[in-house]
Amino acid sequence: MSVRQRRTLPRLLGAALLLAAAGISCVGAAPLSHSAADSTTRPLGQVVPVPASVTPAGQPYTLTSATRIRIDEDSRDSRAVADYLAGILRPSTGLSLRVVDQDEARGGIRLRLSGTEKSLGDEGYRLQSGRDGVTLTAHRPTGLFRGVQTLRQQLPAAVEKRTRQPGPWKVAGGTITDTPRYAYRGAMLDVSRHFFTVEQVKRYIDQLALYKINKLHLHLSDDQGWRIAIDSWPRLATYGGSTQVGGGPGGHYTKADYKEIVRYAASRHQEVVPEIDLPGHTNAALASYAELNCDGVAPPLYTGTAVGFSSLCVPKDITYDFVDDVIRELAALTPGKYLHIGGDEAHSTTHEDYVAFMEKVQPIVAKYGKTVVGWHQLTGAVPAKGALAQYWGLDRTSPAEKEQVAAAARNGTGLILSPADRVYLDMKYTKDTKLGLAWAGYVEVQRSYDWNPAAYLPGAPAEAVKGVEAPLWTETISENAHIDQMAFPRLPGVAELGWSPAATHDWEAYKTRLAAQGPRFEALGIDYYRSPQVPWPAAR
Repeated sequence: MSVRQRRTLPRLLGAALLLAAAGISCVGAAPLSHSAADSTTRPLGQVVPVPASVTPAGQPYTLTSATRIRIDEDSRDSRAVADYLAGILRPSTGLSLRVVDQDEARGGIRLRLSGTEKSLGDEGYRLQSGRDGVTLTAHRPTGLFRGVQTLRQQLPAAVEKRTRQPGPWKVAGGTITDTPRYAYRGAMLDVSRHFFTVEQVKRYIDQLALYKINKLHLHLSDDQGWRIAIDSWPRLATYGGSTQVGGGPGGHYTKADYKEIVRYAASRHQEVVPEIDLPGHTNAALASYAELNCDGVAPPLYTGTAVGFSSLCVPKDITYDFVDDVIRELAALTPGKYLHIGGDEAHSTTHEDYVAFMEKVQPIVAKYGKTVVGWHQLTGAVPAKGALAQYWGLDRTSPAEKEQVAAAARNGTGLILSPADRVYLDMKYTKDTKLGLAWAGYVEVQRSYDWNPAAYLPGAPAEAVKGVEAPLWTETISENAHIDQMAFPRLPGVAELGWSPAATHDWEAYKTRLAAQGPRFEALGIDYYRSPQVPWPAAR
């Protein structure tokens, strides 16, 4: 956004508010006023990510003991979303909120799938609220699920608590029509530097769901630990997964564990993107099997944080037997489209070997029905047709490296943007931040939000950008509270960059909506960083 645009936006928003008061639709953005609602009603559209279109109108709807959640008859998908919604609302409201077929009740909350609403796409929804009820309409079940996240944010933050709260429970009147800007909106959790249990991963999945994230990228292997069981190479997990940064016990996921993560993510309408980092970041594998090393000697397990020192032996045939087995078994466990093969920081691999390796490995991914994703160094080779390159460079990254990625984008390679000095969630907020690293610089909340993915990489066509992703590397992260501190409040802003129209992007408006998320974080038990850049509500 230009300086001129930023100065003009407040005047445009003021005009939008006048249009909204007249009942004319406005593209979502700043906190919107609402008619005939009291202070217990959150203004329509004051949520994160901000919706594409918001039209406040009429009276709010109040949840009462008579409220039912109505679904289309015999719709298993609608019932699953309805049960999820009821599970969120019942503990705090104390209401029964029975899920019923639409003909059994009137009013209440209706979840409606419509084959004619094709303009909403796979994830879009329409929320219509008034005195007599709330209707969520979507073309696909995922759209209903995304709409539910908006609905829960329209209710008071206390709705997230697991004990009964006083209410009232009101949803402002009007209409929201909403579709995502990008189809790929991801968050990465590094479970290799420090291992996180299935329950800890599920907790993060639930947090991601609230902000309409749809991809969970799991970094399953690195120098410090191999975290997924591979039957044909069992020592990868049992030995290679037996430690972590600092020398802790490590751990790994059995195939049943991984399937449970995939299942749970799917229940929150997220796709798991597994990553096996190749050919570097492989010390855990090299330590597990001596034959993967060029000299046939297994190195010791590694518990430090250096990068770039390890490499599979590119000339050996057994290397590709190994890669084939790992990708085959992992692809069989993963119903999603993508499989991430890493490719970054392969400093111990010559350029010629790197290119040769990627020429052999990318077809293996395709053989097992998956689409390649790789860190942007993949563009130093020849990305496979349809591959996605995940750009993690900095503002200070050399023009030559940026141009290499941009050239690949011009030739058809899609881009996921994860600039480290914008959206790496493990970067310190300030020099005083206790957790995290600072090699990419300090990344406060405004910096993580205030950039435009479509125009970020010089020379890359806007249409090549398929989405954004916020990685959380875990050299210094080892427990839930650490995840909370580093992901929140930056993660919601990255989610908004991925979901909301570019026209809504404005820091001044966003920080007010983000501040309103503070009580919701607290109700959810998220121990977030109280950035001084955000006007958080006073503690009560």
